[in-house]
Amino acid sequence: MAEHTRSSITIDAAPAEVMGVISDFARYPEWTGEVKEAEILATDAQGRAERVRLVLDAGAIKDDHTLAYTWGGPDQVSWSLVKSQMLRTLDGSYTLAPLEGGKRTEVTYQLTVDVKIPMLGMIKRKAEKVIIDRALAGLKKRVEGGGAESA
Repeated sequence: MAEHTRSSITIDAAPAEVMGVISDFARYPEWTGEVKEAEILATDAQGRAERVRLVLDAGAIKDDHTLAYTWGGPDQVSWSLVKSQMLRTLDGSYTLAPLEGGKRTEVTYQLTVDVKIPMLGMIKRKAEKVIIDRALAGLKKRVEGGGAESA
């Protein structure tokens, strides 16, 4: 079984505002360092993305892949790899937990990456950690400084 990497960050915004940024795939290239293109291929009955094509450049991992998204209520989204040129596995999730009565949010990001080419486990985990750390830092910056104001 593949190992996963997990990290958390606290963001000074309500969970709904954080999830609003997470679910706005079209804007990922504006705030994530790794996602160069994002295209929503399918949505569910509530208008949330179910399949998204992403062009990724994360240093050691460069790929054009499609992910399937599953929404676990307003505070959780997970994804799994549908197709990829380079990746065998790209499974992950964001889980949001309200803090201070919903004024702040703890965001936990979990990620499992496996590539089709041989790569040492240590290098894969380092790539996962880099992806997670950059995504969480970018999310925090986007929500706290560049996102829409909460009501």
